[in-house]
Amino acid sequence: MAKAQTFGDKVRKKRGSAKQMAKIVVAEKKANGQYSFRARMVPTDAVQEALKAAKQAC
Repeated sequence: MAKAQTFGDKVRKKRGSAKQMAKIVVAEKKANGQYSFRARMVPTDAVQEALKAAKQAC
């Protein structure tokens, strides 16, 4: 039988307490008809506010 791997346990514990983030990508149409994309990272608890702000900016 294979031996259980324990070398990553410390890293997983630290990563579990890390802040959860979401990536928001907003498409904007340029005057020449092409699209440009803006991406930004926001905390998961602020996603709704960021989406509302992005919709108002367009």
